Amino acid sequence: MRSLRGLSILSPFSKQLLEFRPSSKSHYFRPAPLSSNAKRHVHTQGLACSAPYPKRTHTCGELTPAHAGIHVTLTGWLLPERKVSKTMSFFPIKDSSGTTQLVLRKGHANAHLTALSELPVESIIAIEGEVLVRPELSRRNEGTGQIEVQVNNFTLLNPAHRNMPFIPSDNQTLVNEDLRARFRYLDLRRTALADNIRKRSQVSRIIRDSLHDDGFLEVETPLLLKSTPEGAREFLVPSRVGQSTAQHDAKQTPLFYALPQSPQQPKQLLICSGAVDKYFQIAKCFRDEDGRKDRQPEFTQIDLEMAFVSWGVDSNIFSSNTWRIGGHEVRTVIEKLVRRIWQKVEEITLPSSFRVITYNEAMARYGSDKPDTRIDLEIQDITPSLPIHARASFEDLGDILEAIILRPSKNSSFLRASQECDYENEPNISHSVIADSNLLNWLCDNRSINLRLSSEEHALLNKTLGVSSGDTIWLSRRRKIPEGGSTALGRLRTRISELAHARGDYVPPTIPHFLWVTEFPLFTRADPDKEFLARGRWSSTHHPFTAPMWQDIEAMYTGRIDQVRGQHYDLVLNGVEIGGGSVRVHDAAMQEYIFSQVLQLSDTEKSSFDHLLHALKCGAPPHGGIALGFDRLMAILCRTSTIRDVIAFPKTGTGTDLLFRSPAAINEEVLYQYGVRPTRC
Repeated sequence: MRSLRGLSILSPFSKQLLEFRPSSKSHYFRPAPLSSNAKRHVHTQGLACSAPYPKRTHTCGELTPAHAGIHVTLTGWLLPERKVSKTMSFFPIKDSSGTTQLVLRKGHANAHLTALSELPVESIIAIEGEVLVRPELSRRNEGTGQIEVQVNNFTLLNPAHRNMPFIPSDNQTLVNEDLRARFRYLDLRRTALADNIRKRSQVSRIIRDSLHDDGFLEVETPLLLKSTPEGAREFLVPSRVGQSTAQHDAKQTPLFYALPQSPQQPKQLLICSGAVDKYFQIAKCFRDEDGRKDRQPEFTQIDLEMAFVSWGVDSNIFSSNTWRIGGHEVRTVIEKLVRRIWQKVEEITLPSSFRVITYNEAMARYGSDKPDTRIDLEIQDITPSLPIHARASFEDLGDILEAIILRPSKNSSFLRASQECDYENEPNISHSVIADSNLLNWLCDNRSINLRLSSEEHALLNKTLGVSSGDTIWLSRRRKIPEGGSTALGRLRTRISELAHARGDYVPPTIPHFLWVTEFPLFTRADPDKEFLARGRWSSTHHPFTAPMWQDIEAMYTGRIDQVRGQHYDLVLNGVEIGGGSVRVHDAAMQEYIFSQVLQLSDTEKSSFDHLLHALKCGAPPHGGIALGFDRLMAILCRTSTIRDVIAFPKTGTGTDLLFRSPAAINEEVLYQYGVRPTRC
């Protein structure tokens, strides 16, 4: 290619490779004939088309039999050739909308097209040709499966490297995850991932439309905030600002912003301002956590906040045994939004309202605060069924005895998985397989439980529990008041179902099981993720701005902290927590009491919330909200086990980015500008 006063002119040989056409009227642009060797070894390096090329008329996913007979121009990635005969080949061409089959007929009249076979797979081309209806026996009903395009001309727009790290179109060989992460731009070319990204965009649009229709305003909140003791570790951003806005900060101390764990404080302040009655945002959030398959250091949540949400429930509207906390307005909005998503994306009609259970019920029946209610295994508290003397040995210590009983007549799908389940990491679990030989002593023989029952007492217990020969009984002793997110039998229940599913013995129902879990303990000492901040003190189960149930306010002020339930609600889908929210504290005195007397924050820690406390004193309405995990929601909709498959550029499980090579070291000269001095071990 030569340049003449800024104009690019193609040499005859380059023109021949870039655009294969019949003879043109211009002698200068007439393609010279290729030798046989040249045809077999087309040199494509540096031959990207940097000149006008045929304009695309259609995408590769839109052609139908209605387009038969018309001349089209398609652009996209060239996929591997499938030779039918010496004179005929099929080539798929793909773009983001789909794939179209190209027909290449080789012969003297089409000699200029033979070089298409020599181009590297995944090269970018523009083809011109005629739409044909496929022969009846070759038609498929999906995508563009009823047509094909007979190629007349093609233009090489950009050749692919012949030694790419992997071929995205190769569905038979899926390379390891690290290599895919390093070359994510190639991985995204795979149809499965491209479909996920497209579906994510579709759901994002549904969310925005639905919330706008319900009167919500989309408001952006800051990403550079101050570090606060809200729970998770934060990412810090050094600043070159020379002096802190806080008077007690030393002038020479390096200053840092913190990336938000969530827009919690800004969205509450928006509601306190009165400028916004209903807020939402599809927000970027950041948490410096250890890598897990369902978490990322940066993630996206659907964030909502509403003014004038209820505090408690009018018994005339909701029955007393379901939703007994406030915030039912938030519940109504979320259920409507989720129903709309499933209707438009999955074509599934969900029930008008979702099931509600309390935290205590979830832990007692399923052993988890986010139970998968599709699994037909439930935990029983068998303490009331024990003889009085045995029952007393548990009750005196505040313990209970729980069991999962698998019966061949009812739980056959889980029996083989139960036999293979490894429970060595759960020291509080034991199990017995009931046979005629131990039918009247299976509990006495259990050394970890250490109970003495007569044969008559065993017989009565068997009758009460419905135990018979062939049953398998898993037992665990635990505290009567549940703590944390799961119990030993709850973890076992999940493990058995996973093993049964892997073996093919159990297939979960396809209908999604949505569930609200409410009435969590407001404060906890059983969250290891928050212990680095709590250091032995109480920490908030949700966050420090969650309001107590009005029935438990007196217990909080009289120091019975472990008895205080929060107006906190989690939305669970098939055993995955996809969202959580709460009614907020809008009373400044109550919020101050929680900070000082319950959480025992230091003056420095409390100062991080001075602006919020002042806003509450200036006429803040009762308010509440929720955040849905957008990435987890999309992983479920896209039927993938990892949220990395629904994020365009995710981090690895350890929080690193192999594509952009982050995090990365910064040289000392740059660090010095921020007042940061590196230390060497």
